[in-house]
This record gives sequence, C-alpha cells and structure tokens, in this order.
Amino acid sequence: MEGKGFETRAIRTQIEQSQHREHSAPLFLTSSFTFDDAEMGAALFAGEQQGNLYSRFSNPNTDEFASKLASLEGAEAGVATASGMNAVFTTFAALLQAGDHIIAARAIFGNSTYILNEILPKWEITCTFVDARNPEEWEAAVQPNSKLVFFETPTNPTLDLIDLEFVGALCKKHNLVYTVDNCFATPYLQRPSEYGADLIIHSATKWIDGQGRVLGGAIVGKAQYVDACYGFIRRTGPSMSPFNAWVLSKSLETLAVRMDRHCSNALAFAQALEKHPDVERVIYPGLPSHPQHALAQSQMDAGGGMVSVVVKGGIERGRTILNGLKIFSLTANLGDARSIATHPASTTHSKTPKTTREAVGITDGLLRFSIGLETVADLIEDFNQACQ
Repeated sequence: MEGKGFETRAIRTQIEQSQHREHSAPLFLTSSFTFDDAEMGAALFAGEQQGNLYSRFSNPNTDEFASKLASLEGAEAGVATASGMNAVFTTFAALLQAGDHIIAARAIFGNSTYILNEILPKWEITCTFVDARNPEEWEAAVQPNSKLVFFETPTNPTLDLIDLEFVGALCKKHNLVYTVDNCFATPYLQRPSEYGADLIIHSATKWIDGQGRVLGGAIVGKAQYVDACYGFIRRTGPSMSPFNAWVLSKSLETLAVRMDRHCSNALAFAQALEKHPDVERVIYPGLPSHPQHALAQSQMDAGGGMVSVVVKGGIERGRTILNGLKIFSLTANLGDARSIATHPASTTHSKTPKTTREAVGITDGLLRFSIGLETVADLIEDFNQACQ
C-alpha cells in the first residue's frame, strides 16, 4: 500500500488471506502457534525464521493493527500495547536507564506526570518540565544526560499546541529521542514523523477505536526504537489482545470519515459557545481566537474533536452545567461517537498538584468536551439548556 492515499491504506492494509479466502480479516484467538517440527521451533525462537510463536510475542491481528497505524503515521514500524498508558510507560522503560534525563511538557495527561514524578525517579531517571510553548525553556532544560523529549500536542485538556518543527530541530541538535503523544490529533490530522519524530504514541482507546469499546495503545516510529519497545513488551507482558487489535484495525478503516465529522461538529460547537453569556473562554485550535491558531493551521489538517471551555462561576457553576446535560455523557473517556463532558480538575487531572494544574491552565472552571457524531445543533442546545 506504499504510495496510496490515507483512506486506501486504512482500509486495504490487511494480513494475507487464509485458504478460506475471507474478505474481512478473521480473529486469531489463540494463545500459541504450532511448529512444523522441532527445528522450526528452534529457528523461530532464535530469530532465524519469521513467524508467530505465542500471542504475547506476536499475533496476526496485533501485527495488522500495528503495521496499519505505522503506515498511516508514515513510520517505519509499530507495536501494539494493552493500553495507551502502557505505551507511554513502555517507551520510558525500554529506552531509558539510571542516570538519564527527560525533558517533558508540563501540560500532559495526569498519569504521564505521575510516571515521571513518582515512578521513574526510583530508577534514578529525572525529568525537567517546561512550558512547551516557550522555546527558551526547551533549550534551558537540556542537560548533558538528557536522553528523551516527551509531550502531547494538542495538550490535554488545555489544547495548547507544541511547534513540531521547532522541537524536531532541538532534538536533532542535542541528539534527543523525539517522542510525541499524538492521541488528540490522530494521524489523520497530524503526522509528527514529518517533523522528525522518532516515536509516536497513541491511546487507541480514544479516537482510533471511536466507539468506547476496547482498550489499546500503540508505539510507532523508527524501527530501532520500536524494536526496543517490542523487546520490553515481549518480556514483560503488556501486549494487546488479538480481539482488541481486530476491533481497532477495523476502526482505522473509518477514522478519516469520523474525524471529518468530529472536527466539523467541534468547530460549530466552539463557535456557538464563544457567544454564550456563561462562557468566559472557548479553547479550540480551529478558532481564530486560539493564540496558536496559525500554528494549528500549519501543522494540523483540522482543529480536532476536543473543545475546552472556561465557564464563569468556577467549579460550582461548572458542576451545575455538567449535571444539567442530557445528551453529553459524563465519563472520563474521550474520542467516542457519543459526546462526552468532563471536569478535568476533579477527574482526569485530580492527582496533579493544584499549583501545577493551574500553571498550565487547568482551572476549576475548565470543562472538557469530546465532541461526538450527533447532530451538532442538539449538542449546542444541550449546553444551552444545562446553563438555564
């Protein structure tokens, strides 16, 4: 499928048909695979022959999903993980060792912050957090033992953008492993590999699945780094299940058409809320009012499906609005066909220290909306009636 369009690769990248000539890739729900003889088993374990051994190591379904996502990201290789957070942790655990230093954006998911602050220091791996919008902070954070850069763009939940081209140049200058969480944008809207990223991480649970059905994560990028991550997964066990991989590979077939509607709905929702009297600020990369709108236009193909809103009246008013919603679901997930509303300060980022939250803009009045595929006029009306 090399050289074909995004949608064609998403739909037509499949494992080889079996003797049954199935049109849709079948499920391979097996824990292990047999050998023709003892010599074949020895050759497979020695790496002298390619093939499936055990579903913790590889499986046709997980291989199809990982290779398809790698193709869509323009990456050399990919590996699937049990969840998005495992993809984050695996990247750190596989590539870093005692004495190494990470440079990370302050505005990242709360659990990623926890890993960097609480787990990695036990292994003598340190981290410096920067305001990733500020080029001077990036450069000042580089140390002789700096090994890896990690950030999200757009960020969760404040929807700040990080300049992918700038970070690419910084990483090349200092020989840093350039690692991007591309969950919010997906490869349909943004491809960090075009800016030199070494690794791209996904929580496939979100937009890639698109219907809130299964957990999954993925790491794609340059083969040398993906191979190191694969070795860690193979030996420690956080592999994706074949069933989840089968679901996610199917989901990628409709990613383009889904994201088109998510983005158009999100833009219309954001435009409507900019005029609402109960709203202090609407944050959406597709709006001209976003301070990095020009950057969004240069490195993203559309604004994405997430809209954040700062409401007047702080946490109490925010909770009143959430409790009044009738169409939006109240859940911690995102990227679903169903629209979702969340209060990050008390849920997804509740474990992040308050001072850290507020420093990156996660105030008590901030609400995060994952805009789904419903009729957008109904979503706007749902917010309006919840404010009454």
